[in-house]
Amino acid sequence: MFDSHFFSRHKKSIENYRAWIDAGVEELLASYPDGPYAGDRPASLVDALRGEILPAAPVPTAELKSRLRTLIAKSIAVSHPRTAAHLHTPVLLPALGAEMIISALNQSMDSFDQAPAATVVEELICEQLCRLAGLPRPAAGTFTAGGSQSNYMGVLLARDYFLRKRWNWNAREKGLPAEAGHLRIFCSEAAHFSVEKAAIQLGLGLQSVVRIGVDSAFRMRPDHLKQQIETARAPGLAPFAVVATAGTTDFGSFDPINAISEIAREAGLWLHVDAAYGGALLLSEKHRSKLDGLNRADSISMDFHKAFFQPISCGAFLLSDKARFDLIRVHADYLNTEEREADGIPDLVTRSVLTTRRFEALKLWTSFQAVGREQFAAMIDRLASLAQFAASQIAALENFELLHQPEFGCVVFRYAGGRADGVNRAIAQNLFDSGRAVIGHTVVNGRACLKLTFCNPCTTEEQIRDLLRLIENCAAEEVLTAHA
Repeated sequence: MFDSHFFSRHKKSIENYRAWIDAGVEELLASYPDGPYAGDRPASLVDALRGEILPAAPVPTAELKSRLRTLIAKSIAVSHPRTAAHLHTPVLLPALGAEMIISALNQSMDSFDQAPAATVVEELICEQLCRLAGLPRPAAGTFTAGGSQSNYMGVLLARDYFLRKRWNWNAREKGLPAEAGHLRIFCSEAAHFSVEKAAIQLGLGLQSVVRIGVDSAFRMRPDHLKQQIETARAPGLAPFAVVATAGTTDFGSFDPINAISEIAREAGLWLHVDAAYGGALLLSEKHRSKLDGLNRADSISMDFHKAFFQPISCGAFLLSDKARFDLIRVHADYLNTEEREADGIPDLVTRSVLTTRRFEALKLWTSFQAVGREQFAAMIDRLASLAQFAASQIAALENFELLHQPEFGCVVFRYAGGRADGVNRAIAQNLFDSGRAVIGHTVVNGRACLKLTFCNPCTTEEQIRDLLRLIENCAAEEVLTAHA
């Protein structure tokens, strides 16, 4: 009696599945926004989408389609050339096709008997990613929801490895020792806030995170790192990890991994590299050198829903020595008995902080099969070229200041005329509220700034010129309004 509601080989199921897919495609193509955003504020969105959220009976098909059209039309058009605020990418079509298969198969990655082929594909991809990063043969990985989860895992394993090796303390069995408040993590001033989130969630607190100064290109200063490690040790604190960033969120800057790895190794610290954004440059012959030293990392974060153009969410955590996953290993009799593992049955759940996980690896696998590494590399290189072009245009603008030379796809700049902070904040907000553009905003050294993040390799130079003219005009409007 329920066959038409579920995906299966049943005739009614197949008919209904085709109808749902066709309807979804029809509504998406009919309602996908022409501009970056419709400009709605939260209150108007609530009014537009309220309706009955959990109806007791099905709503009429026409009403459901109407609600879907409203939702689609009031979403951000991530493929629009004037959507350039965040590391928020348009998606590859092969990956969209894979998403449909992932959802229909509904494999669960927490045991082999729930995802046999999927388990093998994820292992093979992680193996290739480890090779691509230059990690040694004992390396292994797991797919994650993204950089925040991967960074959390890096800090977690670094902490527990340090406790076991240096303090002879088994955190897996005993929890945190009384001296845990002495533990310290080092990352740059431009590092992602997920390092601090990880410290909070792991019971170390914000006090455990030491921010290291950056140079004029917003890259971690190795000399400052070395100094801060020595300073921390003087009163008896316990440095245990360094988080280097390969592609910061605001600037796309790359910390000098080789120099940092030398300091970490001399100090006996775990090196985690947050390459959630910049890891894509592993495919680029032109820019790969920015990742020199990545092979010396103890662990690495990579996101594929950034510069690999995958639907959210899709990331990976890579570990240089898979034996260190034992620090978080737990066996559940209903999932992964030790006997099954001894028989050679893969056991991916022991590598993750999650139990149920989607088969996200299929998106990346399908994309590489359909697009190939060479074309991927060309798309990634295009992002860097677009940022360099935008920077050259901004540098020539009157009353605007370029804050750095882009290393990848991010450009931070600011209106530098009168009432600069207020004007910069107003530019980003007014463009968003009017639906004309979605651009980024941030704060650098206490000053309000603007940011363009190029994630769309289809964007043209002329479209960048149009966007900059729009920003210039918006700045002029704000100045005039202020003087009115």
